[in-house]
Amino acid sequence: MTDLLSLNTCFVCGEPILYKNTPETSVCSVCGMEFNCEGSCANGHSVCKECYNNQAINIIKTTCLNSNSKNPYDIAIAIMKNPAVRMHDVKHHILVGASLLAAYNNSGGSVDLFSCLEEMEKRGKQVPPGACGYLGSCGAAVSCGAFYSIISKSTPYSEEEWGLVNTLTGICLIEIGKFGGPRCCKRDSFIALNAAIDFVSSNLDIQMEKTDKLICDFSERNKECIKEKCPYYNKEW
Repeated sequence: MTDLLSLNTCFVCGEPILYKNTPETSVCSVCGMEFNCEGSCANGHSVCKECYNNQAINIIKTTCLNSNSKNPYDIAIAIMKNPAVRMHDVKHHILVGASLLAAYNNSGGSVDLFSCLEEMEKRGKQVPPGACGYLGSCGAAVSCGAFYSIISKSTPYSEEEWGLVNTLTGICLIEIGKFGGPRCCKRDSFIALNAAIDFVSSNLDIQMEKTDKLICDFSERNKECIKEKCPYYNKEW
């Protein structure tokens, strides 16, 4: 089963997606191009992977630009709940840092949010799929490092900023690693956000808001959920 199959609702109309035993050639309901379709909704909508990807990135940017929240969790979850964002997806490598940028901006750390989001997209796309398991560097942690690099204008030639960027990424990885695997883009994103909020408060004196007791709304969608071992597990599922 591919990542595409972890999406269970059509982002064109919101109807459930009905998956096929064997992929069939179909026409994308968004761009009109033919593609190898793994599922369509009851209304006949089928969307190619490229359009899902473009839609997800647009959702990330639009949500961040229009949010007044100082809480990066709220911003990230609003993005995650959109059907265009899959359960496990490289888009988390963008959305974690993007949510931090928006909350940081709303908390008094004024930045040119539009240009910063453009840069976050560019950097997040460079983190490959499966970096958590194959490279030992979860994309959620790297996304936090990219966020801090952007707001501090760090480069490979920076001094103090260089150290702080790597320190934040390292802290996020240590916290993520404490809970073990398998992967969960939601769990790892929440852990990384928590670490980044505290790091920014300590080093930049900008206090973003933090959710006291976050309960995950995505457990049911994750066949690899570690359940009670996860600090955000929804025990009602």
